[in-house]
Formats: sequence, structure tokens, C-alpha cells
Amino acid sequence: MRREWLLVLVAVGLAAAAAAIVYLSRPNTLTVAVGPQDGPEAALIEAYAGALDRAREDVRLKVVRYGDVRDSAMALQRNKADLAVVRPDVLLPENGLTLAILHDEALVIAAPEAADIDDVPALARKRLGIVVRHSADLPFLTNLLSFYDLVPDNPGEDAPEDGHALEAEAGHVVVVPLKVGEVTAALNEKRVDAVAVIASPASKVAGAVVRAVELGAPEHKVGFVSIPDGDAILQRFPELQSVTIPAGTFGGRPKRPDEEVKTVGASYRLMARGTVSRVAVASATQHLFEWRSRLASAAPVAKLMKAPDFDTTVAATSARLPNHPGAVDYFEREQQTFLDRYEDYIYLFAFFGGTIGSGFAWIGQRLARKRRERVDFVLDRLLDIMREVRAATTSAELDAIAIETDGLVADVVCYARERSIDARTVSALILAVDGVHAAIADARRQTGEAEPPAATRRRTARLLALDLPAAE
Repeated sequence: MRREWLLVLVAVGLAAAAAAIVYLSRPNTLTVAVGPQDGPEAALIEAYAGALDRAREDVRLKVVRYGDVRDSAMALQRNKADLAVVRPDVLLPENGLTLAILHDEALVIAAPEAADIDDVPALARKRLGIVVRHSADLPFLTNLLSFYDLVPDNPGEDAPEDGHALEAEAGHVVVVPLKVGEVTAALNEKRVDAVAVIASPASKVAGAVVRAVELGAPEHKVGFVSIPDGDAILQRFPELQSVTIPAGTFGGRPKRPDEEVKTVGASYRLMARGTVSRVAVASATQHLFEWRSRLASAAPVAKLMKAPDFDTTVAATSARLPNHPGAVDYFEREQQTFLDRYEDYIYLFAFFGGTIGSGFAWIGQRLARKRRERVDFVLDRLLDIMREVRAATTSAELDAIAIETDGLVADVVCYARERSIDARTVSALILAVDGVHAAIADARRQTGEAEPPAATRRRTARLLALDLPAAE
């Protein structure tokens, strides 16, 4: 029974070790909220999730689509998702930390070169068309105009029937929502003086707007409105960011723009809850950037991904839009090893494991002492019997002592079959049994009884020696 229990304990230990290995090596599945559901960001995240599944990586994504980027950010804030696509100027989750900038969107303001609009203050008393692509575009533009103390006006139903917009008052800008296909006509009809769009400078939408402005401009010459006060604007609106449009972004013959243009913009970011494991986040960030070219075939927006700008680890985690420590681990090439990941548990196990082991050892000693008490009782009784034999005067007393001795021997043999007894204790038992039988034989001779054969006297001790495992 002892051996069977030992095998059971070994099997349980191996099963527990196997379960621990399986638990630690299973992939970490993160829920990612994506919005808008038909946007390029959704296509990128879907392609990334599929690539992780095919490669059987240690981190997987469960994609949940939402109708708008505001909804996906709200899902992160309400802890319904581990990751989310977020546009900070629309809604910045309180618990959101950046993994990667999926792409930037800049405020591009183009105007005919003849309009002589070089900066935002020059838009006063002008009519500004805006190609609205998202519900947050108009609030974005309103905040920017308010920084320059410009008040946006919407022509609404007060617009003249001949199609010409109302003149703006001093310190006001008439904002006219447009579609891309209406830009050229609006410029030709003098309904707008400049056109704005919030989009990635390298996107087709931004390029189409600039070409439409160029077609509606005299001599087909277009100029760009610069916003050089980016740092000051970010102090008031930290959810925005400075963007530089390189020279020649919209074409190189002629170069448009002919020099880089400073502006501000918004970003689409992949964010994670601060409580998500930094190991899982580091792995997700690593594969996202390493597989950029692979993902670009299914989602071209992957070419625009970039890491957040920071100089030091402290700056990364304390920036205006803080970065997740797991992502910083990857960017700084300081991803945690297995020992780094579980060193606290290893130290705790080593510390408490020694204490627990000592406790088990003490309990084992106590139990062993309890087990020896039974054998010690038999030994003490055999020594008492030896003294009782010397005092016995009748055959009946000697027979009773012999029967009791055989019972003690049988009890020890049964006990030894269940538990091991050390060799020294077995030797003491054999000597005690032999001493009792010798004393009984001497007492019988003194009383004149026939002495049992020597083989009979030694049989009990030999049987005891053969049946006790420790005596072999």
C-alpha cells in the first residue's frame, strides 16, 4: 500500500507539472476593439490577427468591430477590450496606453496661390471649405480656429441663391462642408477661398483634394497654409500632434509643396489597457512591426505605422499620450526573459518552499516517531516478559507468556508489512524474542517440563527475520 501511494503521489506531481507547463505556454488571447468597422485600421488589425493565428504565436487577437472610433475607445475605457484603435482627439480612454501609431492624419489646407493665404490668421473674413471624412473633423477645425481667436460660421440657409457664400465678419471664418468632387467647382464659383481636409498626407483623399484645388486655381498653382505654432497648440490640445508635410508629398513636377509645411493633426493609435501584461503587449508590438511588409499586401495602411517618439524610457511612460511599458520594452530591446518574467515567483517559491519543506520534514519525523512507538511498546513488553518468566512457577503461567509472546511477534510482523522498520530495530526485536524463548526454556527445565526442540524455539525468531523487510 505504501508503494502504491508513492506511485499515486508521483503521478499527481507529474500531472501538476504538465498542467503548469501547458498553462504557462498557452497563447495569450487579447480582445481588440476596432472602429470604424469599414476603415483601413480594421483591415490592418484583421490581417494582423490572421497572421498571428497562422504563425501560432504566443499572443492572439480576438477582433471586435465597432461602428465608430469613439465606440472602440469607449470599449477600452469600460474594460470590454484589452486593445483598441483610438483617435485621441475623438476620445482618449483614461486607461489607454499607446502600443503603436497606426497612421497620422494631418490638417492639410490648400488654396490657390493667388489667394495669398499663407497661415491660419490669414483666413479671417475668408470662406474655408472642408472635406468632412469623420464626425470629429469639424470639432478639430473649430478648436484650431479658436486658438487663433477665429470664430467659425456655417452659411446654412442664409447662403445666397446664386451659389455665392456670405462674406465673413471680422474675426470670423465661414466654414463650408464639401465633398471631394465639389472642390474645383466651389473654387471656380468663389464659394470658398481655401479647402481643408484632415487625412494622411500620403493618402489618396489628400492627393485628390490638392489636385482639385490645383484645377480650380488660376494658372493651376496651389499654395499650402502653414501652422507653425504646433507646440503652443499642443499645450492647449494635448490630444493633437505636430505633423510635418515633406516637400514634394503631392507631386514633384512641379514640386507640391515646394518646401516642407508645418501643421497639426490627429493620430490613429493602437492602445492597450494599462493592466494588460507587458509581456503580451511586447510580443504584440514586436510582431506588428516585424510583419509590416507582410501586412501591407492586405492593408496598405501598414506602411504608415510608426513607433511613438520618445528619448528615454521615462519620457516614453510620462509623455502627453503615455506609452505602454510592454511596447517600450520592445522599442528599447529590453523584453523580459522567462526568468525576468517569473523571478518574483521563483524567489517566493524558493523562500517559502524551503520553509514548507522543513515543515513537512518535521511532520514526517513526528509521524515516524509515532510509528516507532508501537515497536518500542513491543520491545518494552518483551523485556518485561523476560523478567516475568523468571518469576513464573507453573506451566500454565509459562504457556500464557508464550502465547502473549507469539501474539506480539505476529503484531510486529503485520505492522512491518505495512511500514518499513530499520535494521537496528529488527535486530533488537530478534534478540528480545530469542531472550524470551530462552528464558521460557530455562523456566520449563526448572519446573521439570519437557523442553521444546531447538528448532521450535528458533522458528519464531527466524520467521520474524524473514518477514520483516528491513532485516533482509
